[in-house]
Amino acid sequence: MNNPTQPPSGLFLFDKPKGITSHDAVDLLRRKLFIKKIGHTGTLDPMATGLLILLVGAATSAQAGMQGSAKVYGGTILFGAETDTWDAEGKITAEAPPPPLDEKTLEEAIKSFDGKIIQQVPPYSAVRLNGRHMYKMARRNEVMPEVKREVEVRWLSRAARPPALDFEIECSGGTYIRSIACELGRKLGSRAHLCALRRLSIGAFSVKDAVTAAELQAMPSAAALAKLTPLPGAARV
Repeated sequence: MNNPTQPPSGLFLFDKPKGITSHDAVDLLRRKLFIKKIGHTGTLDPMATGLLILLVGAATSAQAGMQGSAKVYGGTILFGAETDTWDAEGKITAEAPPPPLDEKTLEEAIKSFDGKIIQQVPPYSAVRLNGRHMYKMARRNEVMPEVKREVEVRWLSRAARPPALDFEIECSGGTYIRSIACELGRKLGSRAHLCALRRLSIGAFSVKDAVTAAELQAMPSAAALAKLTPLPGAARV
């Protein structure tokens, strides 16, 4: 509960639907709570669904500290085609026959994407180069150097449905699942892109406890305020 003598503050767990941006989600909560100072702890691409932690009021101060939290994703990689965005939203740039997805082949290939790895940041990303977003440079077809970063990945499960692979992955903050999809396709001598993604958890927070867009739109402002988790809860992340 929020102290009635203090401006509302806390974490709001939102289950983002497919097709809206993270900023759209922020605007939705702003309109519901009549509060302008709202941010989030980490972007979800428009095609992705799942947990988005929205920070309200003074809780926005926790943004930097929470962005590095471990995350769990479930999703699907589709083999046979690579896109410019490395996901289903982009244009196909290369095609190749789908690889065999038997257990032995997958186990050997996935070794390269398990544990601490160096991954390439997708050209269509919010990472900045010399102060400019890479996705803006990519849209202009500007030549960009490869940007790589160290991340940590742990495969929790996988299930082949040729030509697709369903998975559940736990990863460090800043990991691009699109990169794993694209690079795994190349590793297997094919091409691939991410065709579905759902964020299941961020640190100790689960999408099971999140409010859907339909629920948020239907509930009164007071009910939405009651869903705020006080800032001290961020210590669990």
